[in-house]
Amino acid sequence: MKIAFHTLGCKVNQYETQAMRELFAARGYELVDEDEFSDVYVINTCTVTGLSDKKSRQYIRRVKRLNPESITAVIGCYVQVSPQEAAKIEGVDIVAGTNERANLPLYIDEFLLNRQKISRVKSFDALTEYEETGSITSMEGRTRAFIKIQEGCNQFCAYCIIPYARGPVRSRAMADIISEAKNLVSKGFKELVLTGINTALYGAENGESDLEEVIAGLNTIPGEFRIRLGSLEPTVIDATYAGRLLAYDKLCHHMHLSVQSGSDRILGLMNRNYTMVDYRKILELLKQNDAGYSITTDIIVGFPGETEEDFKDTVRLVEMFNFCKVHVFKYSKRSGTKAAGMPDHVSPETKATRSAKLINAAAESTQRFLVANIGTIRAAIIEGYDEKNHLYHGLTDNYIKVYLENKSDQLIIGQAFEIRLESVFLDGLWAVFL
Repeated sequence: MKIAFHTLGCKVNQYETQAMRELFAARGYELVDEDEFSDVYVINTCTVTGLSDKKSRQYIRRVKRLNPESITAVIGCYVQVSPQEAAKIEGVDIVAGTNERANLPLYIDEFLLNRQKISRVKSFDALTEYEETGSITSMEGRTRAFIKIQEGCNQFCAYCIIPYARGPVRSRAMADIISEAKNLVSKGFKELVLTGINTALYGAENGESDLEEVIAGLNTIPGEFRIRLGSLEPTVIDATYAGRLLAYDKLCHHMHLSVQSGSDRILGLMNRNYTMVDYRKILELLKQNDAGYSITTDIIVGFPGETEEDFKDTVRLVEMFNFCKVHVFKYSKRSGTKAAGMPDHVSPETKATRSAKLINAAAESTQRFLVANIGTIRAAIIEGYDEKNHLYHGLTDNYIKVYLENKSDQLIIGQAFEIRLESVFLDGLWAVFL
């Protein structure tokens, strides 16, 4: 039986789709591309924004046009928070929540027996432990492998629906993380990306974060590979904590540190529990250690009550620091969150204007970061070949996309090299092998 997967959203979803792919392959299913004719389509959904919900619904309808007789299973965050809405979409046969992935093969077997719609969405009330679905052995179409280390979040930022979609913090057993990492390194992966719903909260259900323990354990694994943090939260870590992470030589000099706003007033309304002083201390400490240290971040514009002065504070933050990347999001009202009931919602027109302004400021910030790295030597992993420009492209340890010429016959995709960064080129930097 053929099965295809379509993934929306974050690195956690991508990891979980890979785990499901391997689960079904072990049961004898034939894996096919998401746009091919298939007997079963699995849509791993996202619900971070209203647009995510829309994309989920669009793909569900599209697969039924590919094969009207197919079994369509919709799973993940959108289903968890809107199960009835997902079940009502024409053509959906199975809806399953975020903690039901391991059971999906059983639900497909059940559907084949009676052809009756199945809905399996459980609450998180009694959920206290990480649900292990088995280690992945590959990462489809990638030279970097993701490792999921935890599930859930208990921070309850005012705008965020994810705690309701993923439940409380549950951390994966250290032995399972290390075992998966060793296997992936043995398969030739040169970069392991640690990911989770809130990675910094690893171990927090037992007290304080033990993320550093995970990094320390991975750092001792033999082999030439590097570790990248998928995302950290200034709601959990501070400058002291970030400083301790610098001691691990395999850890990439790149941190995704979501700021969300440059205004202390808005951060308070968001329930983010840090100030701009706290955030800047982290950035300054990392840059002092390595001037080329890369910071990527997320920012929401148009949060309820955001004034023009609040927005200017955010722009000033982006102008002050050379961020490698700034992901700009217009605030999206999510039913059930605290922000949904707040007064003074910002108009769509104002959000669009502010988003455009911040995107421009972010592009300038990225350019400053790239220029500042020209002339430096970094380690890069070659990720692929650009057919249009006849160049190889890769990613440095500090998250810069690089373009290079390979003048030898050596097969280099998936391999790590020292390179020198030469000049701004396309969406990254031109580089040369040393």
